[in-house]
Amino acid sequence: MRRRDFIQGISIAGAWPFAARAQQPASVPLIGWLNAGFSRDALFVNFTNAFRTALKEVGYVEGKNVEIEFRWAEGDYTRLPALAAELVAKRVAVILAGGPAAAPAAQAATKTIPIVFTVGADPVALGLIASLSHPGGNATGVSIMINELESKQLELLREVVPGARTIAILLNPNSPSFGAQSKDLRESTRSGGVEVILLSAANPAEIDQAFGTLRERHVAAILVGGDPFLTGARNQLVELAARQAIPVMYPDREAIAIGGLLSYGASIPDAYHQAGLYVGRILKGEKPADLPVVQSTKFELVINLKTAKALGLTVPDKLIALADAVLE
Repeated sequence: MRRRDFIQGISIAGAWPFAARAQQPASVPLIGWLNAGFSRDALFVNFTNAFRTALKEVGYVEGKNVEIEFRWAEGDYTRLPALAAELVAKRVAVILAGGPAAAPAAQAATKTIPIVFTVGADPVALGLIASLSHPGGNATGVSIMINELESKQLELLREVVPGARTIAILLNPNSPSFGAQSKDLRESTRSGGVEVILLSAANPAEIDQAFGTLRERHVAAILVGGDPFLTGARNQLVELAARQAIPVMYPDREAIAIGGLLSYGASIPDAYHQAGLYVGRILKGEKPADLPVVQSTKFELVINLKTAKALGLTVPDKLIALADAVLE
């Protein structure tokens, strides 16, 4: 081999690694998904789909120019701090924290990584932000206003069960909003001549125990509080309610599709869509401190007339007219 050809061969071979590196795509941002709910639950899958749709609207497609690292607590809120720490260790660019227990866990894990939350509680009271209009710090997001809606849910339940004098409220004691929920509901019924009994459940066995006390406490109806664990337990709740022939108000419409009586609440998929838009804006350079918290504006009343008939209840015509969906 001639010396000139040999030198040219070395030059060409040495150029390949540099050329290959030049053609490699830049690293894509990684989003951390921290959620108190259930990874295999169809309802929570709807939340992730709404989130992905919003990301796509602002130019981010999973697997193309963004990746998502998922962490689910599967209803066990004690797992959230460790899961949040895992996401921080992954050096995610932003954390989407779903639920009033997930958001504080994320904020405790990092003061620098941006956090976008979806919470059914007052984010100021939770200590997540300074104010709705000027969040400050590293967090912003969507307030689903679940707690504020519970007095309205109670009012609607009483219209369907007008003779109810004792109503039970089922809440998750592990939720950071437990105290505020129970206080608000007790105050809303103080002058209404209704006795409110507080029931708590943080696992399926405790739900069974709570329903086991209904007869002896003369409970006429139940309101299920907004909470990721209780939402994920809707099949168990609907089955127990049917077995004991007791009217139940749920926070999500999915429970009505499987036989629940009625639901009234904010659209949670819409909240995750809004959160996805904020995550996209943060990835493009905006800061959480400058993005005001979005409050839910889309609410749904859903009634199952077949279940009402089975319970011997007559739903007022005015409620049927107001309903977003009526199942017959």
